[in-house]
Amino acid sequence: MRSGRQWRRGVGAGAVLLAGALTLAGCGSGSGSDSGATGPELSVSGAYMPQPVSDSMAAGFLTVSNKGGEQADLVSVTSDIGEVTMHETVDGAMRAVESLPVPADGELELASGGNHLMFEKLTRKPLEGEKVAVKLHFAGISPVDVEIPVKAATYTPAADQSSDQSSDHSSGTSSGTSSGTSSSVHSSGH
Repeated sequence: MRSGRQWRRGVGAGAVLLAGALTLAGCGSGSGSDSGATGPELSVSGAYMPQPVSDSMAAGFLTVSNKGGEQADLVSVTSDIGEVTMHETVDGAMRAVESLPVPADGELELASGGNHLMFEKLTRKPLEGEKVAVKLHFAGISPVDVEIPVKAATYTPAADQSSDQSSDHSSGTSSGTSSGTSSSVHSSGH
């Protein structure tokens, strides 16, 4: 008798654990799928840095595109060649900002005369033909590694539209360091 009672207790406890696990699994799998929204799907293109004339300061430009259904926020940029800050230009005046939005189904353009990256306290002066490694950090999703080619100090992107390259896509992580001017990442959110 005693073994039958223990068996029933074991079956009852197992049923409760199984029901709880199924309930939790059901809650987790439906998360975010009811809204139909997808997380940010980011790609970077058109990256370049004009060869700096200063030994201590440089600027960087690129475009971050988001084909996903949620906004992504660029919150910081890091590089081994110096400190990087994000700047916006309003009415001809530039100022550092804490973050820059990449709208859902839109893009963030960092361009000469507009929003841009400032590299300060350079550890070395980047030279034309080199590449500068940067990491773009976004709120709640994996960072994106980009290699920014250093162009002539007088470079304008309109003169070199054919240099953009395609890149690999990956889910939820950066695609590694891109070897050209494009890089991409897909994210399912946080």
